[in-house]
Amino acid sequence: MTRTPVTRYLTGITTTGTPHLGNYVGAIRPAVQASRRPGTENFYFLADYHALIKCDEPARIQQSTREIAACWLAAGLDPDKVFFYRQSDIAEIPELTWLLTCVTGKGLLNRAHAYKASVDKNLAAGSDPDADVTAGLFMYPVLMAADILMFKAHQIPVGRDQVQHIEMARDIAQSFNHLYGQHFVLPEAAVDESVAMLPGLDGRKMSKSYDNIIPLFAPPAQIRRQIAGIVTDSRAPGEPKAVEGSALFQIFQAFASEEETQQLRQAYADGIAWGDAKQLLFERIDREIAPMRERHDALISDPAKLEQILRAGAEKARAIATPFIAELRHAVGLRNLAAQAGPTAKQKVQKTALPSFKQYRETDGRHYFKLLDAGGRLLAQSTGFPSPQDAGRAVAQLKEANLAAVEASLQLGAGVTQDELAAALTALAAT
Repeated sequence: MTRTPVTRYLTGITTTGTPHLGNYVGAIRPAVQASRRPGTENFYFLADYHALIKCDEPARIQQSTREIAACWLAAGLDPDKVFFYRQSDIAEIPELTWLLTCVTGKGLLNRAHAYKASVDKNLAAGSDPDADVTAGLFMYPVLMAADILMFKAHQIPVGRDQVQHIEMARDIAQSFNHLYGQHFVLPEAAVDESVAMLPGLDGRKMSKSYDNIIPLFAPPAQIRRQIAGIVTDSRAPGEPKAVEGSALFQIFQAFASEEETQQLRQAYADGIAWGDAKQLLFERIDREIAPMRERHDALISDPAKLEQILRAGAEKARAIATPFIAELRHAVGLRNLAAQAGPTAKQKVQKTALPSFKQYRETDGRHYFKLLDAGGRLLAQSTGFPSPQDAGRAVAQLKEANLAAVEASLQLGAGVTQDELAAALTALAAT
């Protein structure tokens, strides 16, 4: 019987704050909906190791972990149907981080956006380039790669500002695979341009940094007060109002149906009073959030229940992680000395290595890939693609030996025949 391919999605949530309406609209709600897609396995983890890079307040990290776990569960995430766990409960992740650290070039980490931003800020202030830069911040991309590669995730839902981290995880995985054999799946960034970015009370992006948030499960009276404080213009009741640039309208649209949105649009044109518009917004938000609030409050008041759910999720996740880290330990030579020695790592790779893809970005801004045989000979070179997702889709088709789908985008390597290319693709598709 042929097993239907399953696509694995993985999402991490850093435990440094209280979830707000922007988090719900931009991440929690779409992720919960996505978790119900057929033919997928979904991994959601509380990234408390990552939190240590940003926060040195233990009580805050503990409280945030409790609040975020309760929010996701209250929003409908079913821990029996997904992998929902706390990062620090997976002991294999820091071990994998070290294995990946040993194959990761410092030059790659030098290019990470967060590290470069810190260096640029220090240089602008006339300080030492690495002032206040911890090794944790510098190594952040390797820990993120370990989170992803541990569970052989195919798709990583991220914002466009996070795509670099997924590309770095691919590079790290390829470095390891080149040295020790094909152990890791190469992940792809899944950027959903349709996900709403919610404005805050002052019209800027809703963010804790701007102190303009509406907490997701704040008491109704507090939410009403905060909505009343949304910045609007000075147009009086009866004067037509513009929806463009209206934070109030944008927040309403993120919760409302198309019909409801059109009704408010018409009300703006008819000169609705700002107070009445804010009341409509409060009622629409409360209609969606109120049914979840009871579940959320029950979980917050029962931390032992949350702990039980997270530990059960970790046990399920470790059923995958434990045997995989044992495989990786053996691959790099961390082995039982009483066992038969066998070939060296390089001899084993040379014997079993398969053709491999290398994706990269050129200075023209376009994305390319190469197909190399086990010895590193160029079998085929792609033309440029506008995005890494487009290049990744072409690679996926080739891995399924679907040469016809992308043949026009390929140029054979010197001396390579169509038959050689087809044979290499067939070998990949058979694995």
